[in-house]
Amino acid sequence: MLNVEDKVILITGASSGIGEASAKLLAQNGAKVVLGARRTEKLEKIVKDICSSGGIAEFKAVDVTDREDVKAFIEFAKDKFGRVDVIFNNAGVMPLSPMTALKVEEWDNMINVNIRGVLNGIAAGLPIMEAQGGGQIINTASIGAHVVAPTAAVYCATKYAVWAISEGLRQESQNIRVTTISPGVVETELGSDITDESSKGFLKELRKTALTSEAIARAVLYAVSQPNDVDVNEVIVRPIRQMM
Repeated sequence: MLNVEDKVILITGASSGIGEASAKLLAQNGAKVVLGARRTEKLEKIVKDICSSGGIAEFKAVDVTDREDVKAFIEFAKDKFGRVDVIFNNAGVMPLSPMTALKVEEWDNMINVNIRGVLNGIAAGLPIMEAQGGGQIINTASIGAHVVAPTAAVYCATKYAVWAISEGLRQESQNIRVTTISPGVVETELGSDITDESSKGFLKELRKTALTSEAIARAVLYAVSQPNDVDVNEVIVRPIRQMM
């Protein structure tokens, strides 16, 4: 596909869901993908699947909350392939709960993964892209960056922060493309860490009309595949019957 072949594309949160689907689709279209996550056994299997289908893929363990770990992940990709064309900051967590439950440790975790994880990816990737004279940063936000729902206040706040960071970076950038992907309800592992029983039920109801991860991967492919002077700033993708 136009402007995808041979691009070096790094993806965090790549061990399942949107990250996995995006890695496979981008590799099918000729990209060299580098997968990062904490679950290396899953990454290894995905990379083997991609390579057995004729694609090019590598993986490295990464904890996006650790700035030095993210830097090492991005340097690993640059050492392997000589450049970094796209960084897809996709890792995220969503332990929904009512504010009154006071699950402050879960709030902290969302802040660390969903916000600091994105900032760490940007901080590690920007100097390389500036030196190259170009690149693209894609950040996964959420429909929650646009609509707040009960039990999702902190999650929505972190995703609005991702949107705001992306928009600020876009306005500052002269040669780096910036894209925010805002998925609606998608059938992924996101939310598997919910400990509040009422919130589990809320998410189960929402996912009765969920999209597949592949639907979001196609949006990522679309954003990457545009000519270098075309910046797809934001894509919202949700099920046709999703009201919020």
